[in-house]
Amino acid sequence: MRGLLYKEDFDEARDRLTRWWNGEDIGRPAMQITVPRAPIADIPAIPEPDGCCPHYTTADFGFRVNLALRSCNATAYLAEAIPAVSPDLGANCLALYLGCTAVEEPTTVWFEPCIDSPEQARFEIEPTNFYWDCTRRLTEEQLRLGAGKFVVAFPDLIEGLDTLAAMRDTQPLLTDLLDRPEWVRDCLHQITERYFEAYDHLYDRIKDDRRGSHFWAWAPGRMAKLQCDFAAMISPEMFAEFMVPVLTAMTERLDYSMFHWDGPGALVHCDHLLAIPRLSMLQWTPGASAEPVMDRRWWPYYHRAIEAGKKVILLGFAGVENLRAFKREFGSRLKQFMLSMSAPTLQHADELLLAVAD
Repeated sequence: MRGLLYKEDFDEARDRLTRWWNGEDIGRPAMQITVPRAPIADIPAIPEPDGCCPHYTTADFGFRVNLALRSCNATAYLAEAIPAVSPDLGANCLALYLGCTAVEEPTTVWFEPCIDSPEQARFEIEPTNFYWDCTRRLTEEQLRLGAGKFVVAFPDLIEGLDTLAAMRDTQPLLTDLLDRPEWVRDCLHQITERYFEAYDHLYDRIKDDRRGSHFWAWAPGRMAKLQCDFAAMISPEMFAEFMVPVLTAMTERLDYSMFHWDGPGALVHCDHLLAIPRLSMLQWTPGASAEPVMDRRWWPYYHRAIEAGKKVILLGFAGVENLRAFKREFGSRLKQFMLSMSAPTLQHADELLLAVAD
């Protein structure tokens, strides 16, 4: 494959990322740097539907297609940043495919639970499911119109306890963990199977000529972001009992994976996460009220992750001085990081790359 319209050095970036994922030295950390630029193409915007959440809406298929076409048009993608769009319908698409209903608001989408009682639990993706059909149609249209321009990434499927919580609702599920643990384990197993039913279909459609795929980062194989935001409400013992088996089984069916580690309340699960053999990378998200990813408070966790053989991806990293501080702190281990940053100009982007180079 030659370069993309929105990233002429796509092949070179994939070469570097392949080496980076496989433990080779690319002379610096992997860097996802984006810079605003003048639009490449003239793509008039379609007005968004009233009351919708634009990046997730199912209210207007034409609007979603138009939004995808415009999303990479005014951005320069430097170093290992890859122009990507997604047929996303919200954070937890799998729950939608399994029976939840999305309620859109201008800034978010929330899901109505669909399991009132354990006896009602069903875990099947019906071919006629509105959301699954929408995802497939949007995937195909993004692939068709984006060929040679951008890559199509996975939607935010989500899995495990987060999906079951969306279907059952959080408070009932917390009770279920105590009252009917076997039922929970059986549900989690079925959710994992349905996850890969959706994942395998989508991967077969979106994989590139190197069999690579994308979610927040490109990897040269079956890539996925895993998570358990529900973990902030349970003990490490419960996390080990219910979620570690799910994550272990899922990572064994993937080539590359990251775990979305969300908020200080999830830090107690660090040891269990680092012990999952095939988990490739941690993506730390401090939360809205906590210090940013660059803050020294989190550095001991980054050290522990790298010492355990994991990589670390930090989204929303900012500041060339913070890059220099990280280089002093982590030394050669900084090469195990992937840092996602924005820069106001190409010159500033060059300064960022220079700050972390050998």
